[in-house]
Amino acid sequence: MVESLRIIFGRSGQAALFSLVALGAGAGCQSAPATTTVPTAAALEVTVEDADQPQAATPRPTYSDGYPSFAGSLNAANVQMTNEEAQALQFRLTALSKARKAGTISEAEYQAKLAELRKLAAEHGADTQALIAK
Repeated sequence: MVESLRIIFGRSGQAALFSLVALGAGAGCQSAPATTTVPTAAALEVTVEDADQPQAATPRPTYSDGYPSFAGSLNAANVQMTNEEAQALQFRLTALSKARKAGTISEAEYQAKLAELRKLAAEHGADTQALIAK
């Protein structure tokens, strides 16, 4: 085989063959499972105690390699917006936009409502975090 490579590629054929052998040997076998385990530092563990729910949270399913499985249903950290609330908000914003385009509200009224919604957006995150922390 080396002779045929030497005929085809000259001296570089031998170098190419050695490179392929070295590359194959250096690649190693990736099919063996990892045997080392990484210890978890105590500082990385987070425990949240809930006075309303004294039981410990149910552990999430994991694969055999330790990675989490998201096959089951996930719980939200807080109450989420319902579809009806989202539709109501969308209707409110669409109505405001249409009223501005039609000229049925003044620019001052539009800016006041826009400022109210922007204030709500700016403060909503902090208010929600405070509710979650309680």
